[in-house]
Amino acid sequence: MIVNNLLRRLDLTTLRLFVSVQEEGTLTRAAAREAIAVSAASKRLVELEQAIGVALFVRHARGMELTPAGETLFTHARRVLLSVETIGLELAEHAQGVRGYVRMVANLSAIVEFLPEDLMAFTQLHEQVKLDLEERPSGSVVKGVQDSWADLGICSGDTETYDLHTTLYRRDRLVLVMRDSHALAKRKSVSFADTLDYDHVGLHADSSINARTHLAARSGGKSLKMRIHVPGFDAVCRMAQAGMGLGVIPSGVYEAIGRSLGLTAMPLSDDWASRELKIVVRDPKGLSPVSQALYDYLCGAEERAAGNLNVKLKTRKAQ
Repeated sequence: MIVNNLLRRLDLTTLRLFVSVQEEGTLTRAAAREAIAVSAASKRLVELEQAIGVALFVRHARGMELTPAGETLFTHARRVLLSVETIGLELAEHAQGVRGYVRMVANLSAIVEFLPEDLMAFTQLHEQVKLDLEERPSGSVVKGVQDSWADLGICSGDTETYDLHTTLYRRDRLVLVMRDSHALAKRKSVSFADTLDYDHVGLHADSSINARTHLAARSGGKSLKMRIHVPGFDAVCRMAQAGMGLGVIPSGVYEAIGRSLGLTAMPLSDDWASRELKIVVRDPKGLSPVSQALYDYLCGAEERAAGNLNVKLKTRKAQ
């Protein structure tokens, strides 16, 4: 009975209004945002609550707050609206001759190290596909896929992925970057414990590398001498170049950014310095055809990279 009432009463305008009330905090601001008269907006919400049979909001002088039932509906409402938005985008792309649209979210390591070349190669095979890529910390990557505002994501291998389907994307290794005048610069390799007497430049608190380095410091019985936190790998490299401290970054990032800045890269001998990046999706079978094509291509990226490396090694030996 509740389902039938909800289907009769629920339309996209009411759903958008409901989400707007939660995001704006008051009915007046939500009605203005959706260009609906306040009286009409109030009537829509009352009719929605009557159709469901439960209160969705607690109304007080400061505004409106969701009840537990309202929070449940809010989660589903955002997913429905995102799905409608995706339908509109994909149909618009078809009208312009583009055959598909994929919304992706990935952590910084994947975006700087691997995705530029992988996505370029994919788009050369599928020229009429449009990609939307957003950078987020690994935990937010998982949430984005769970909440359906991304079709697929790439995160650090040690990230909790809950009920999402995971597949290996790439492997990388963390290195220590520094000025060539640093006391550690002449060594061939170094353990992270050996760096704890020196200043460090760190990524933002939500990054998986930040979590790994702090955990390693605690395991070594010391606190990390973090001189400054910065938002990205380019900033880590620039700070290290300026002598602000040591930086821990993926080896691929060093090749892309750090080497050209004249930095020295030192391999970390710790086991945790070897990492995996993984692809996360809700259900591979539930992907659209174009998202499935990208998913399949990225799942084969590590194998293709290993094959290319073997070809290069054989070529060098032959020469």
